[in-house]
Amino acid sequence: MSTETEDDTVPLIARAGSVPMTTSASAPAEPAPAAPAAQPAVSTSPARVDNIPLGILFMIGATVMFALSSALAKWQVALYPVGEVMAFRSISSLLVCSLFVLPFTGLSVFATRKVHQHVARGLSQAISQTLTVLAVSLMPIAGAIAIGFSAPLFAALISVLWLGERAGPVRWAALLFGFVGVLIVTEPGADSLSLGALFALGNAVMYGSVTVAVRGMTKTESANTLLMWQMLTMSFFHSFLLLFGFRMPTPIDALMLVGTGVCNAVQQYFWTKALHLAPTTAVSPFYYMTLVWAMVIGFLVWGDQPTLALLAGSAIVIVSGLILLWHEAQQRKAKQAGGGQTQS
Repeated sequence: MSTETEDDTVPLIARAGSVPMTTSASAPAEPAPAAPAAQPAVSTSPARVDNIPLGILFMIGATVMFALSSALAKWQVALYPVGEVMAFRSISSLLVCSLFVLPFTGLSVFATRKVHQHVARGLSQAISQTLTVLAVSLMPIAGAIAIGFSAPLFAALISVLWLGERAGPVRWAALLFGFVGVLIVTEPGADSLSLGALFALGNAVMYGSVTVAVRGMTKTESANTLLMWQMLTMSFFHSFLLLFGFRMPTPIDALMLVGTGVCNAVQQYFWTKALHLAPTTAVSPFYYMTLVWAMVIGFLVWGDQPTLALLAGSAIVIVSGLILLWHEAQQRKAKQAGGGQTQS
C-alpha cells in the first residue's frame, strides 16, 4: 500500500522527486545493490515526464466531460428534484470509478489512517457539487463555471488568512485583480445578480476551503484512495437527499441521469490522468477551456449569449489564476534551490 501511495502522489506534487539522490551517493560504497535499486526509478519516471502532449489531451477531455456533465445536470434539475439528480450522479460515478480502480487495487484502496479527513473532504465536495448544480440550474452554465474559476483565488486567500502563509505583492495583486473579475461576472447590484450567482460563489468558497484543508493529504494518500473515498462519501450524502423528494424517471431520463454520473467519473479520471502525465503548470491552464465548451453548449441548447461582463470578468479571473499558478511554481523552484525564504 505504501508503494502505491508513493507512485500516485509523486507525479501530482513533485514529479522530480521520484529519483532519490541517496542512491547515487551510496553507489561507490556498495556497487552491487546500487544498480538494481536505480533501475525501477529510471524505468517508471520518463513516462510521466515526457508525455506532456498526452497530458494536455487528457485535460482537454476533462473539460469536455465537465461541461457536458453540467449541461446534463441543468437539463435534469428542471424535471427532477435536485437531490435525486445528485444521488443518480454520485452513485453512478462511484460505480464507474469502481470499474476503473477496484480490479487493480481491490478493497485495499480504502485502507487509510485518515478516515475522518476523507469523510470531511467527501462531504465538502458533495456540498460543493450540489451548489454547482443549483447554480447552473438558475443561471447560464458559462456564468456559473466562470465564477467557479475563482476557487483558486479563495484557496490562496484562505491560505494567507487562515494558515498564515506569507503573501508578497505579486500574490496580493493577483488576488485583488481576480476578485475584481468575479465582481464583474456577478455584477453585484445589477438585476443579473441572482441566487444562482450566490450558489456559484458558495461553491467557489467551499472548493477553495477544501483545497486548503486537505492539502497535506496528497502527500500520504494515493490518487485512487482519494478518488474512491470521495465518491463513496458523496454517494452516501446524496442518497439521503432522496428523502426530500423523488420522482420515478422515464427510461430515457434514467439513462441521462446515469450519463451525468458517467461524465463526472470520466472527468475525474481524465483530470487525474493528466496530472500523472505532465506537470501541473503544463496542463492546468487548459482546464479553462471548460468555459469555451460551456458557452457553446449554452448557446446551442438554451440560446445563452455571452455578455460583455461575462467575457471580460472571465478573462480577468483566468489571468489571475494563471498568475497564481506561475507564482507558486516559481516559489517551489526557489525552495528547491535552497532559497527557502521567498516572499513575492
